[in-house]
Amino acid sequence: MSTQYDVVVIGGGPAGTAVASGLKAKGKNVLIVESDLWGGTCPNRGCDPKKILLSAVEAKVAAQNLQHTGLTGVPDVDWPALMAHKRGYTDKINDGTLAGLKGQAIDTLHGEAFFQADGQLTVDGTVIATNDVVIATGQRPAILPVTGHEYFKTSTDFLDLDTMPKRVTFVGGGYVGFELATIANAAGADVHLIHHNDRPLKEFDQTMVQALMANLTDAGVKFNLDQDLQSITQEADGLHLKTATGFELVTDLVICSAGRVPNDDHLGLAHVGVQFGRHGIAVNDHLQTTNPHIYAVGDVSDTPIPKLTPVAGFEARYVVGQLTQPGAPIDYPVIPTQVYAAPKLAQVGLSAAEATAQPDRYVVNDLDMTTWFTYYRFSAKQALAKVVVDQTTGQAVGATVLSDLADEMINYLTLLIEQRLTVADLQRLVLAYPTPASDLQYLY
Repeated sequence: MSTQYDVVVIGGGPAGTAVASGLKAKGKNVLIVESDLWGGTCPNRGCDPKKILLSAVEAKVAAQNLQHTGLTGVPDVDWPALMAHKRGYTDKINDGTLAGLKGQAIDTLHGEAFFQADGQLTVDGTVIATNDVVIATGQRPAILPVTGHEYFKTSTDFLDLDTMPKRVTFVGGGYVGFELATIANAAGADVHLIHHNDRPLKEFDQTMVQALMANLTDAGVKFNLDQDLQSITQEADGLHLKTATGFELVTDLVICSAGRVPNDDHLGLAHVGVQFGRHGIAVNDHLQTTNPHIYAVGDVSDTPIPKLTPVAGFEARYVVGQLTQPGAPIDYPVIPTQVYAAPKLAQVGLSAAEATAQPDRYVVNDLDMTTWFTYYRFSAKQALAKVVVDQTTGQAVGATVLSDLADEMINYLTLLIEQRLTVADLQRLVLAYPTPASDLQYLY
C-alpha cells in the first residue's frame, strides 16, 4: 500500500465510495478511509434497514384497509422474524462494500483519519501524504443535553432491537421520529412522540402534516406537542420523562429523534484551515472547503440542500469531475423529500405556501384523491395532493403528496417538474392504465 496518493477520501459511505470508484476509473491513485462500518449509515443503519422494517407496516396497513372488502384478519408483526430479515441484508453490507472497493484495486484503511498539515494526515498513526482530500464522513444522531441523557437510545439502536418493548417514546418530531414511531406502533408498542413545539415536520405543508398526524393518531400514536423534555430518570417501573410544563410519562425505551449532527469535530480541520460549525463543513459552489485542496460532500457539508443519500451520490459525481476536469459550479436538480410513515408524506419543488404568496403567477391545485380509482381499489384511508402550477407556462413547479403511494408519485412529479412538462406534453404519451402514472394528467 502506498503512502502517497492523488486523493484521499475520508468516509466509506455512499458518497465516499462513489467518489473513490469514480476517481479510480479516471486513473487516480486513491485511498479511502472508514472508521466504522463500510457502506455508511444508509445501508447499515439508516434508510435501507428502515424500509425493510416498513415493509411489514405496509403489508399490515394494506390488510387493515381491505378488511370486509376482500380480506378477513389482520396479520401481526413478528418482530424477531422481521429483524432477522433485516439483518439478512445489513449483515452483508460491511464486507460486501469492502470487497467491492478492493475488487476495484482501491486502497482502503480502517481507522480514524486526522489532519496534521496541508497534504498530510494520519490514520491511527499511519502517515499519509496526498494532493487532495474529499471528506464524506456523514452525520450521527444528536443527543439532547437533558438530565439523564445517558438513558437515550438512537435510531441506530432502534433499527437493531431484538424485541420490541411494550412502551416506546420518541423525542423529536422530524423525519426519524415519525418514521420509527410508525414502525413501533405497527409492531404493537404503546408509542408516544414528544416534540418541543407545535410544528413537527416543519419543512412540510402544515395541513398535510396535520392530516398525517390524524392518521397516525387513529392508528394509535400519541403526540405530545409543546413539551420540552427536561429529564429522564430510571425507576423501578421504567424510565420517567418530565418536561418543562410538568408533563410526565413512563416508558420502557426512549429514542432521541431530534435530528443529526455532522461528523466533522474529530478530523483536526483547524490544522488545515477548514471552517466548520454545527451545520457542517463550509463549502463553496464547487464543494470546496476554505482549503481549496479539501472538498466536502454529502451529509457532512453545510449546504441548504436536503441531506439525502441520492444527493450525496449526485455531489460525489460532481466532485469526481472537479478533481479530473474542473468546470462549472454545481447545479442541483429539483430534489424530492419524503417521510416514510403511514401514509407517506412527500414533497418536491415550490411549496404551496410559497405559491400562495404569489397568486398572480402560481395556482395551487388542492386535490382529495381518496375516491380516485387508484386509491379506491385498495380502500386507502386518505390520499391528498397539492400541486403548484405556473400559470404562465402551464408547467408543474411543486407538489406535496400524502398517500400510501406518495413515494412513487413524488418521483413522477419530480420528473415532470425537472423536464418542464405540461398537460399537453403528458397527453402526447400513452401510459399504462390504471396506474398512479395515468393519474398524472389530472393533477395539473
